[in-house]
Amino acid sequence: MGADIKNLRLRIRSVDSTLHLTKAMGLVASSKIRRANDAMLKGREYVSAVGEMVDTLTASPECAKSPYMEKRDGNRTRLIVIAGDRGLCGGYNANIFRLMREYPDAEVIPVGKRAYERFGREFIPAEGFSRADGYRLAKQLCEDFCAGEFDRLGIVYTKYVSIMTQDADIRFVLPLTRNESAKESSILFEPNEAEILAAAIPEYVSGIITASARESFACEVAARRMAMDSAGKNAEQMISDLTLQYNRARQGAITQEITEIVAGSGV
Repeated sequence: MGADIKNLRLRIRSVDSTLHLTKAMGLVASSKIRRANDAMLKGREYVSAVGEMVDTLTASPECAKSPYMEKRDGNRTRLIVIAGDRGLCGGYNANIFRLMREYPDAEVIPVGKRAYERFGREFIPAEGFSRADGYRLAKQLCEDFCAGEFDRLGIVYTKYVSIMTQDADIRFVLPLTRNESAKESSILFEPNEAEILAAAIPEYVSGIITASARESFACEVAARRMAMDSAGKNAEQMISDLTLQYNRARQGAITQEITEIVAGSGV
């Protein structure tokens, strides 16, 4: 009986320590949510604005011969895979890797420590991913695409739906496709539409990469917040159950001691 009481006491202390850890991590995630969401929204606005210009340019007949709009017969896919730098965020990383099973032959550029551990190559952190990181990556990818080193470029990231819901998704960036709803613009581009498009695409791809990284980070923070809240509630319930067992064990031990004392005094 004494051993059971001691084990229960140790388990309660262990779970209580875990509870403090999950609460601390939940508070850290909460403190990052607003800033991460602001960065995500700014990234979306930027991509939307640049995307409108690209849609206008691709609607021009002159841009139809651009290497960025070339339809290729090959299936060589290069994917930027954005995962987290850490775990303890529910199914955030697992959902990304599950989606990647659909592209077993793709060449992968990992962003985030978990993606780097899975796919190797150069380590690019997910948290703090900057516009400079995005532009450096985009410039090299655009050069490789024009050189014919791969046939399509996609980004595997996590789409933010709400603080409760985040979905792993893939967005193909290159080659460009003409937006059928876009009409030719009366704007006069100098020197011409094709050259403006060639100059704008690295910036456009950079914006999409950076926005995807920021959106993924916002999803990671939200997922970690929800995971820590859930873990905290489970820890509290476990402590309650263990405390009940501990009190019953103590009461049983006390009752047994009283019984032995009474029995001994009657001898």
